[in-house]
Amino acid sequence: MHSNETGNESIGAAVRRRGVLFRHADFMKLWTGETVSLFGTRMGDVAISFAAVIALRATPLQMGILAAARIAPTLALSLFAGVWVDRIRRRPILIGADIGRFIVLGTIPIAALFAALTMTQLCAVIFAYSSLDLFFDVAYRSYLPSLVAPEDLLDANSKLTASAGVAEAGGFALSGWLVEWLTAPFAILIDALSFLASALAIALIRKPELLPAPRTRDAGVSREIAAGACLIFSDGRLRAFGMIAIVGGFANSLVSTLYMLFVVNALGFRPGVLGVIFAVGGVSSLFGALAARKAADTLGTGLAMVAGLAIEGLAYMLLPIARGAGPGSVALLVAQQLIGDSAATVYFINAVSLIQTITPKPMLGRVNASLRFVSLGSVLAGQLVAGFAGGLIGLRPTIAIGAAGLWVTAALLGFSEVGSLTGMAEHATPSVAGADK
Repeated sequence: MHSNETGNESIGAAVRRRGVLFRHADFMKLWTGETVSLFGTRMGDVAISFAAVIALRATPLQMGILAAARIAPTLALSLFAGVWVDRIRRRPILIGADIGRFIVLGTIPIAALFAALTMTQLCAVIFAYSSLDLFFDVAYRSYLPSLVAPEDLLDANSKLTASAGVAEAGGFALSGWLVEWLTAPFAILIDALSFLASALAIALIRKPELLPAPRTRDAGVSREIAAGACLIFSDGRLRAFGMIAIVGGFANSLVSTLYMLFVVNALGFRPGVLGVIFAVGGVSSLFGALAARKAADTLGTGLAMVAGLAIEGLAYMLLPIARGAGPGSVALLVAQQLIGDSAATVYFINAVSLIQTITPKPMLGRVNASLRFVSLGSVLAGQLVAGFAGGLIGLRPTIAIGAAGLWVTAALLGFSEVGSLTGMAEHATPSVAGADK
């Protein structure tokens, strides 16, 4: 009887804990701003791809270059971004990045209005946009642990990812039709405006952000970058995430780079129908966000992440089977969205929360930036390979190879220290070898 009462009390405490963030005014502002921004971003991402494929008739190689333009800033700036994020307050970086993204995306509809949009401009805009997105993403993941309590991080990441799922469902559902009604460049304008809403919401947060601890005189940029890298290599769990970032990033990019070309050119789907299919992925992401904690509690944190990667790869294998734009292909694409996006979300939420939990706060910027660097560096290589492989061996074989690569990634994670984690009690702060003194 006593054990049952204790169990019921634990469940009740967990439920009450999950409700804390709804009463957290500053988190709700951040959550609201991100939801609006993500809604526009989902529409903008699809619209940019449609602008390249339909309006500018991009080739597979041009799509590879466009995709690479999204990643190139990471190779040049991410490690420096991590140092900067750890040196100054993070909230002003978030606001500045939002305003900057509004400005650069706004140049696309302006150019289209004068019939002057080119692939060169589209690549340049994506490069600038991705540079700002880099600073936002590194600062955002590093800022969240200072806004909410450590025990609320998994819940906060789940809520933010659930919003991304809702935004994906609504944004993708509208994006295809907006492209048909307004054309792709003017659909991108909605994405640009959403960043202003995000900047305003973040500016209204009241909780003061402490200044980072002053650096020692010999703490140059290269030394601080090295400190972040040393921390990752010195802790087996962070080192495992670095390995997964490399292998998984490459495998995923083989699929994502060619996806739009495959469904539009090879299968013959119209933008409006694709928008509805993509929306299914948003609903699936929402389910994955809601199930992230349950999966970790049931399977263990490590096994939940391994299963997420393996199932995502299985779902990608459904794509090469599709033929034409008939009901059978619709069913395969919808199944891929439902299964793959949900599984990927379970992995993502648990991985981000674990990294935020085990990394000392003064080092979060550099750890997040270093992991992003190796991940997107691998993605860049994968995108370039996808561009050439898609033309040499075909879209279907290249996508199948990428899907199989995620199974390799899941196996690597399963045999790492992360794969054996079972619960939050094991998420102790790692050794701070290489951290700032």
